[in-house]
Amino acid sequence: MSTNAPKRSPLKMVLQTSAVAGIAAVMLATGIPAAVTSSFAEAVKVDSPQQVPSFANVVSAVSPAVVSVRVESRVKPVSDDGSYGFDFGGRGFDELPDDHPLKRFFREFGGPEMRGDRHAERGPKNGPKAGPREGRLRPTAQGSGFFISEDGYIVTNNHVVSDGSAFKVVMNDGTEYDAKLVGKDSRTDLAVLKVDAKRKFTYVSFADDSKVRVGDWVVAVGNPFGLGGTVTAGIISAFGRDIGSGPYDDYIQVDAAVNRGNSGGPTFDLEGQVVGINTAIFSPSGGSVGIAFAIPASVAKTVVEDLIKDGSVSRGWLGVQIQPVTQDIADSLGLSEAKGALVVEPQAGSPGEKAGIKKGDVVTALNGEEIASPRELARKVAMLRANSEAEVTIWRDGKSEVKKVTIGALPADEKQASADDNDGDGAETQQPASEKALADLGVTVTPSDDGTGLKIASVDPDSDASDKGLKEGETIVTVNNQTVKSAEDVAKVLDAARKDGRTKALFQIQSESGSRFVALPINQG
Repeated sequence: MSTNAPKRSPLKMVLQTSAVAGIAAVMLATGIPAAVTSSFAEAVKVDSPQQVPSFANVVSAVSPAVVSVRVESRVKPVSDDGSYGFDFGGRGFDELPDDHPLKRFFREFGGPEMRGDRHAERGPKNGPKAGPREGRLRPTAQGSGFFISEDGYIVTNNHVVSDGSAFKVVMNDGTEYDAKLVGKDSRTDLAVLKVDAKRKFTYVSFADDSKVRVGDWVVAVGNPFGLGGTVTAGIISAFGRDIGSGPYDDYIQVDAAVNRGNSGGPTFDLEGQVVGINTAIFSPSGGSVGIAFAIPASVAKTVVEDLIKDGSVSRGWLGVQIQPVTQDIADSLGLSEAKGALVVEPQAGSPGEKAGIKKGDVVTALNGEEIASPRELARKVAMLRANSEAEVTIWRDGKSEVKKVTIGALPADEKQASADDNDGDGAETQQPASEKALADLGVTVTPSDDGTGLKIASVDPDSDASDKGLKEGETIVTVNNQTVKSAEDVAKVLDAARKDGRTKALFQIQSESGSRFVALPINQG
């Protein structure tokens, strides 16, 4: 197909375009109107392939179930007549000098009793009181909590309410209720309060935290710094954190902002279920740095059920002192892995002792479930009911054995079996038969005064024994779980260990602070 339209060269087209642009510029500069239609850009709008998550639906659903907890304690009177609730460095208010700054301050700004109007605190006709006045209720703590039932049961932290005499909870709409303490558990830092009111409360449930993964979104709701109704969000950072707060430490770590006052408050998943209860933060400054710790829902659920039912928590008790199994200890005992809980000493009359568990045994499993550490053993035993039967697998003399144990009840004031966090780096010494062997170990020994074991007379500071923390005055009680009373006894045990291919021997050391096990390398002569 042909056309009669004249052809224009590219160069001519460029020149024409430039001319038009130049004319437009001149018209604008001179104010001459141009028949040009202006074109403006549209507002910025980004089409994201993925929707950024919003927590609004979760927050609106769970907020009515979260409360602020206010704690009041009684301040005991300082003076005999009960008129003052303050203690100024061990002295009563009257004992301060008249020109003391504190005395002037409280006279000017304090209550009637501070201004000297003591008649305001006395009985009829200014006579003496009938008896000593009970301390006043004063605000001492605040935290967070959440309803777990429509009839008013509230979960919070033990450390929030532990010293309280009276409790109030404040709803997210500002409604206040008095609450009573149902029960508390210091070992897991949990407590339960109860509000009695003629209404049904919005409540939340515990999540199955075994299905929660690192990286999942979580939302924390609570009362930081008394502000109330504050929401923060983050992700789950880690599981199984041990922060040294107790024998059952197994915290969830989250990076949602948690501050003072958030204690006892819930951390929710995106389905509005409680994943954990906020209880502690790591902070050099005192404020949030993105490392917070929450009690797992699985732990809280069991403890809360016991507190509501009995007001206290029933825990299983094995009754053995335990410590971690280091690689050195594992090598000395012929264990393939540094796992389990090494028994330092079974308590007299304890379920463990009655079942035949001895010092030097390593607990490797409980009811068929592998035990990786002393803390894991403590947690698993605690979850068992008193008088229930359990199978404890131990490693003794190079082989596994199973002991049937009738689990006891943990005494109220008993320190439960827990890990010694020194990782076995305690003192240890070895007592070979010859002077050369003693020199290799870096120790000199003498018979103990009571005929039990061998007393360490000195330790070479450059020896393995010194590196392990062995000290003069401590006593070697056993080597590889065999009692030793002389250097010859030690030599026989070490020779037997070498024949078995062992490179280390396990020493039980007794000191003023108690008994412990330490593994030392033995020469392959």
